Amino acid sequence: MGQIKVEKNAGGIEGLCVIEPAVHGDSRGYFMETYNQNDMKEAGLDLVFVQDNQSSSSRGVLRGLHFQKEHPQGKLVRVIRGRVYDVVVDLRKGSDTYGKWHGVELSEENKKQFYVPKGFAHGYLVLSDWAEFCYKCTDFYHPGDEGGLVWNDPDIGIQWPEVKGEYPGDGSADAYQMVDGAPLVINERDQNWRGIKEYGL
Repeated sequence: MGQIKVEKNAGGIEGLCVIEPAVHGDSRGYFMETYNQNDMKEAGLDLVFVQDNQSSSSRGVLRGLHFQKEHPQGKLVRVIRGRVYDVVVDLRKGSDTYGKWHGVELSEENKKQFYVPKGFAHGYLVLSDWAEFCYKCTDFYHPGDEGGLVWNDPDIGIQWPEVKGEYPGDGSADAYQMVDGAPLVINERDQNWRGIKEYGL
């Protein structure tokens, strides 16, 4: 027991949690528990996960901001290789922090995990040359149920690190690049999501 340290209400947003596991290292390497149901319950996170996902992406790839409309998912996310900037936006109706965003750097070095409750849009930007991203979900992926917010919505104002460019009036990635000149890579669907005001969320 007691193998995790939990920062609750991260960024002043109720329900967001940054989790740091206890890492036991020596000259051979290290060991840590990446998930322990008892420790999570003790921290007030009584969750049931039904699906694990993993993705691999190169520097400058931005995925998001995604959510499921009728089957919202809670997510426990972490990075096992490289470094990403993980971002969420509060879309919970009636929330005091509705429309507010919060970002956390997750990396293989800091080994932090980010718990994102149901009712948030989620995305991330790869900051290292390559990254492997893992997450546990409280509900299954439902094809056709996915929604999204455009990544650069000025009404949300996410400050993506290591990205430079001027807002062109839409979600086009062509107007941006990484500070080292690497392209910002966003698929067409994610460039075409609407802003938070347009959705009326």
